[in-house]
Amino acid sequence: MMKKIVLASASPRRKELLEQIGLRFEVDPTDHDEVRTTALGPHATARRISLGKAKTAARKHCDALIIAADTLVVLGDRVFGKPRTISQAREMLRALSGRVHSVVTGFTVLDAGTGKAISRSVETKVWMKKLTMEQIDAYVRTKEPLGKAGGYAIQGRGAVLVDRIEGDYSNVVGLPLSAVAEALREFGVSVLRDRGE
Repeated sequence: MMKKIVLASASPRRKELLEQIGLRFEVDPTDHDEVRTTALGPHATARRISLGKAKTAARKHCDALIIAADTLVVLGDRVFGKPRTISQAREMLRALSGRVHSVVTGFTVLDAGTGKAISRSVETKVWMKKLTMEQIDAYVRTKEPLGKAGGYAIQGRGAVLVDRIEGDYSNVVGLPLSAVAEALREFGVSVLRDRGE
């Protein structure tokens, strides 16, 4: 009998990404407090937050496989979360304009029944175009940047702001699918099982 899989995230992007690879799962966001500290470094911070989210979800789903994640945008020693206001989004985009930044997603797959957990992180480099204030203002007016790490959505209108990326595209959207699929295999879940595996 296959374990129930729970995505502990309110992100519609993460839900769409997992649906894209044919995974069957439930969505149940956690209210885990995302306390970020730069002292650990972005990779360790993202992994720690994702593990906290997974453990919170495991209390409610005691015999499920939990998938949780946290995405950070890193520019030098600055870590950007999700802007809550238009002015915060504008400031983030001004800072990222014409520069290369990293998108770091930490994710955890946790077996709530056994306590076995795998936490990993993936980094993708993103080159942002040099943006004029008019371009930033026009994009911010769409309200798309709100609630998106770094203040842009590469899978939406924000695609026109990006010059190129190096690494996993789905990681920039919010969940590194290849790495997650690899972790799921270690729990006996193959996303390719219906295709002959």
